[in-house]
Amino acid sequence: MKGLQEDIKTGNFKKTYLLYGEEAYLRQQYKEKLVKALNPEGDTMNFTKYEGKGIEVRAMIDLCETMPFFAESRVILVENSGFFKNKCDELADYMKELPDYLHLIFVEEEVDRRSRMYKAVKASGRISEFAKQDEKTLMRWAAGILAREGRKITTRDMELFLTKTGTDMGNIRMELEKLIAYTMGRGVVTAEDIEEVCTARTVNKIFDMVRAVTEKNQKKALELYYDLLTLKEPPMRILFLLSKQYRQLFLAKQMTGEGASRNEIASRLGVPSFVAGNIAACARAYTAEELQQAEADFVEAEEAVKTGRLQDVLSVELLIVKYSSAERA
Repeated sequence: MKGLQEDIKTGNFKKTYLLYGEEAYLRQQYKEKLVKALNPEGDTMNFTKYEGKGIEVRAMIDLCETMPFFAESRVILVENSGFFKNKCDELADYMKELPDYLHLIFVEEEVDRRSRMYKAVKASGRISEFAKQDEKTLMRWAAGILAREGRKITTRDMELFLTKTGTDMGNIRMELEKLIAYTMGRGVVTAEDIEEVCTARTVNKIFDMVRAVTEKNQKKALELYYDLLTLKEPPMRILFLLSKQYRQLFLAKQMTGEGASRNEIASRLGVPSFVAGNIAACARAYTAEELQQAEADFVEAEEAVKTGRLQDVLSVELLIVKYSSAERA
């Protein structure tokens, strides 16, 4: 990414660029910066965008061979083409000798690094991967945005904020805008502001429901379940997420017993370390056998729904009631 930033800053551009990776927000941001740097006047005559599968490669190559109209360069943007996962030998061959006036920008979510197209871009240009950012980077980035708007936030409250938003930078940016507007005229963002304004993802509501179950707070657990149903979440998706959450509880329980650190647990579960801490704390309320039994119960409930023995809404409700009772069966 630093190389891409340097190219944009200096104006010394490569003939080809490939921007890819899981972090859609960063991909989008740098795509726009690169396009604007290569085409600062917004010249529509010499800028072309292709998108999606089914792009006619021969026609695209013909356009690449067309000299720019009263300009020094022609810029072609290709998004989500699948060229880097499926064979595209004709274009890969063409990219061995590109015209001096041409700049090709490819933007993909996933690529195969073994593909000829990947190797062709690597040989003729620059590749930038935009991976999911770690929690410390996200916290610094979010705090920086708040600071530019004259807001401060504690580390604990920033952790609360990220548990609400998840690690998707686009969602974080949107929720920050809501917080900034809500706290207009104040210098500090509080936990109360976050609880009031920020929208919790479904997976967060599921974890809140699991926590309520763990605390034997059956009333709250059922209220959260009914809230999810009101939000049109399908019961079987709730069951799937509930099963996934209990699987994470089991893994956290197991790893804690083996002496694993919070960071090691976070890495295994694919969550920020402070989230891993919450999961490990929740897991302490169960034995490993109980967590394994819960997984078996979730599988059985799904089978009961599929075979028509139980209605989907009721199946999940019965599980919540079972595991939030003072005496679990």
